[in-house]
Amino acid sequence: MKTFFANILLALPVSLGLILTGCGKDDHELNTNLTPVSRLNAPVDDKYIKLQPATSATVSFEWDQARAEDGSLVLYEVVIDKDGGDFSNPIAKITSDGGGVQNKLTLSHKDLNSIAGKAGIAALATGKLKWTVNASKGYNIQPAAESRTIEVERPNGFAEIPVDVYLTGDATEAGADLAQAVKLKSTAPGVFEIYTSLKDGKYKFVDRNAGTPTTYFIDGAALKEGGESTQSGGTKVYRLRLDFNNTAATITEITAIGLWFAPENGIMYDLTYTTNGTWTFENKLINFYQESWGRDERYKFRVSVKAADGTAGTEWFGSSNADNSRPTATTPLSFWELRPIANSDQYNYCYKFASEVDGKNCDVKLYFSPDKTYTHQVIVR
Repeated sequence: MKTFFANILLALPVSLGLILTGCGKDDHELNTNLTPVSRLNAPVDDKYIKLQPATSATVSFEWDQARAEDGSLVLYEVVIDKDGGDFSNPIAKITSDGGGVQNKLTLSHKDLNSIAGKAGIAALATGKLKWTVNASKGYNIQPAAESRTIEVERPNGFAEIPVDVYLTGDATEAGADLAQAVKLKSTAPGVFEIYTSLKDGKYKFVDRNAGTPTTYFIDGAALKEGGESTQSGGTKVYRLRLDFNNTAATITEITAIGLWFAPENGIMYDLTYTTNGTWTFENKLINFYQESWGRDERYKFRVSVKAADGTAGTEWFGSSNADNSRPTATTPLSFWELRPIANSDQYNYCYKFASEVDGKNCDVKLYFSPDKTYTHQVIVR
């Protein structure tokens, strides 16, 4: 037994030496060798693409697989440059489908339109983009053996539509402090508007209220990047509407807003603009109209407007319902929301005052504020 344990002890140093020697050698060195992509397959060289960024249209970039020497996965990215570029400073690098594993990239027209804009291709213009594919394994990145071009036609509109838009400048209610810029209301994808007053001075629109934002300005009926607009002729109240999809802008002066009392077929009281898209009248007597069948309390709002060319017009704001019941304490807030209505007849799409309004002095406030749903209040004194 003593001899057995002695043999074990004598063998331990040898075994430990073998183990330590084995640990000191790396039998699994990373093999990063690969052959690059040999051929691009789609789109065909110089393919013409009329971009439609407002749709779900896409372009499919496809290529032959690269081969790793050890048979493992290869990652891909599509590299896009200006026509004539050498890819040393590309406009875009985009990982292929499947997190970079697939030898295919599905790129939306929206993203391609943005890339074309960065390449200097103007709205409504046609230009070329050059593309190739990088294959990589570890730190080894290999460009494809060939490159191709595509020819794209950009639509009217900005390559990148801002998520948010703000109004700033010394002509605005908030002044020229960028941090105090007033956010516009988004009414549809790429469309923004604001009801506000402008005094004499400069104003512009920005895509953020900090740092160095992209700026936009109104030039006639066009919305352009960079620069400022000028307000002159004294302080006026406007609705400014910007459509980034079509580089269009509309300036509408709001000359008056009145509470239209339907049974009298006329304006009961005019409302006065205050600030931040708010109109109001205060402490005014409201009497319902006596009909043979009872007391009539229907009302809506008439807005007098003037286009940029001086043409006068009328707009109507009322209820989403053609007819209503008198509101009560349990009526949802949506009852008072302001909806543009095409029907300007005497009675349809009117609100109704609550019963307690009859014979009382009231405040009425209209809120065309950018930070909330357009709505109004009737406050009994």
